[in-house]
Amino acid sequence: MEIFVYGTINSVALALYALGFALVYGISRLPNFAHGALYVLSGFITWSALNSFGIPYLISIALSVLITGVIGALIYQFFLIRVRGMEISEIIASYAIALAILEGLRWGGFKGMTYTLPAFVEGSTTVFGVSVDYQRLLVVVIGAILVAALWLFTRYTRVGLALRGMAQDERAALMLGIDSDFMAVVAMGIGSMLAAFAAILLLPLGNIVVESGYNVLILAIAVCIVGGIGSWVGAVLAAFLIGYAQILTVVFLGSHYQMMVALLAIILTLILKPSGLFGQQKELEERV
Repeated sequence: MEIFVYGTINSVALALYALGFALVYGISRLPNFAHGALYVLSGFITWSALNSFGIPYLISIALSVLITGVIGALIYQFFLIRVRGMEISEIIASYAIALAILEGLRWGGFKGMTYTLPAFVEGSTTVFGVSVDYQRLLVVVIGAILVAALWLFTRYTRVGLALRGMAQDERAALMLGIDSDFMAVVAMGIGSMLAAFAAILLLPLGNIVVESGYNVLILAIAVCIVGGIGSWVGAVLAAFLIGYAQILTVVFLGSHYQMMVALLAIILTLILKPSGLFGQQKELEERV
């Protein structure tokens, strides 16, 4: 039961990490390597608003999500739009922005284990005979609501349908009058807000540290590669595969092997099935 309960919690956490990354790539084919940096940045914005300016917690959260979304949109509008379509340049540019954000936070004094966010609800309860704190239960509940809301948004709103059109066939969407760059800005903003939502839910379980940005990026990439880059359903299913594998590794081998599971998942997927479980990319049929 402990493996089932904590495996589910870990899997939902991985899905939250990867959802924004998968959304941005699925719509604009842009690998946003600044995703982990935006995750950490939203945590520091929330902490600063709460502790430095005395803003109430809920308002701090709302401001953090909104500011992170605007920053993500601006990153595309002023930087990534100039290299869109050049795969290597996209990766280098977005990763350079991530380094600037994370190391800028470190240089600004945000380092150590002193920065934490309060839990939404204190205390714990018992689930299937396993003691679980309320914050982790909220991660599962709010994570499921967020995935469902995103699914409804992309199917029953005008903007969401335009985003789906871009994801399915960009040329056909352009012929129908959909602005490719504007949709990419919207996708980048929403993806950054999803990273902020993940941070708000998960950072109360630990400390806000710069290193989290690199770990979140690796985990998001692992989930998206295993599920199939650009597939939201694949990302969710891959999150559960890797999530349970990590918990089993912690139980039988130790917690210091947990990140190795994600790295091995990337390597094995690229060797055995490069397109991932539900990827739409054409697999390499022959070597030249």
